[in-house]
Amino acid sequence: MRLGAQISAAGGVFKAFERAEAVGCETFMVYTKSNRQWNAKPLTEKDIAKYEEERDAYAESIFPMVVHAAYLINLASPDPAIWKKSADAIRDEIERAEAFGVEYLVMHPGSHMSASIEEGMDNIVRALRQVSAETPGYHVRVCLENMAGQGTNLGYTFEQLAYILTETDVPERMGVCFDTCHVFAAGYDIRSAEAYTETMDTFNRVVGLDQIRCFHFNDSKYPLDSRRDRHEHIGQGYLGTEAFANFVNDPRWADHPAHLETPKTEKDDDGNETEMDPVNLQTLRDLIKT
Repeated sequence: MRLGAQISAAGGVFKAFERAEAVGCETFMVYTKSNRQWNAKPLTEKDIAKYEEERDAYAESIFPMVVHAAYLINLASPDPAIWKKSADAIRDEIERAEAFGVEYLVMHPGSHMSASIEEGMDNIVRALRQVSAETPGYHVRVCLENMAGQGTNLGYTFEQLAYILTETDVPERMGVCFDTCHVFAAGYDIRSAEAYTETMDTFNRVVGLDQIRCFHFNDSKYPLDSRRDRHEHIGQGYLGTEAFANFVNDPRWADHPAHLETPKTEKDDDGNETEMDPVNLQTLRDLIKT
């Protein structure tokens, strides 16, 4: 697997490459705009040229870059105004990712709020169909992130993911981002070799392993089936290191990018702060069997 982390794009996406190298990434994930605002400054030819220059400079060591869509987007919303704003926003995210030549755009499916689960999923499908029709010929794939089942968030069961992927009916434009903390919080065990095999067999039967394009590697602050989305450092939560050893030693995931979304720093008893991305990446690499 190609191991990396979520990296800041402050000052320009092109700056993420140097930051990624500094913490030991082989791949990285970024937001191309603020993840908590609707509007974004349009990309310029200069922005894209700087990115391409850095991408080419790091072409042999850091790839691919994966984009994460903004958190505000809610394609499942029963509110027509929010739904339209979200559909416009995901189209903008797709256009920005396409401009950078990025293959994968990770997206939270959405929250059904006051509507039913079925209505929420149909709203997601309707938006993704519309946006796909509005961006013909684009190569970027929208990767649905499996969720923890917190609140009214959708995409926490494999059946929900399968429904959205199937009904959107553009397989060449879709995929899945598999989050370890979320799948565990949603009730799917991956801690032992046996549990991992059972869960991945279930995913294959319901969704299809070929749909998985990238991963988020996060330990969990809460136990199995907690429905709580709280990330912990690798090996320091309820998942433990064996869960991650199952993934990094599975040949099916060779060359798949996996990104940390774990806490960036940790303080000791004296208040000294340690940057944790290098620590978590090394923990993962130490699990790889040669």
